Amino acid sequence: MCLSIPGKLVAITAQLDETFRIGEVDFDGIKKEVNLSMVPDAKVGDYVLVHVGAAISIIDEDEAKKTFELIKQMGELDDLEPG
Repeated sequence: MCLSIPGKLVAITAQLDETFRIGEVDFDGIKKEVNLSMVPDAKVGDYVLVHVGAAISIIDEDEAKKTFELIKQMGELDDLEPG
């Protein structure tokens, strides 16, 4: 099963042009480099859904936190690799 995992964009770490950017996303203390090409409007502080190493949408902070808590409650967090 594939999941999108919510995380907070904490930094833009590389930018080739307006479309191709890489950012650091924080997943409750686990930080990963993520492709931001599909979310050109994402800015530092936004919450994004990440699937297979790419942010696929910007989401509301409350929804991100609820989703992340559900994943943690399921005990699946240790098995998930956001990117």
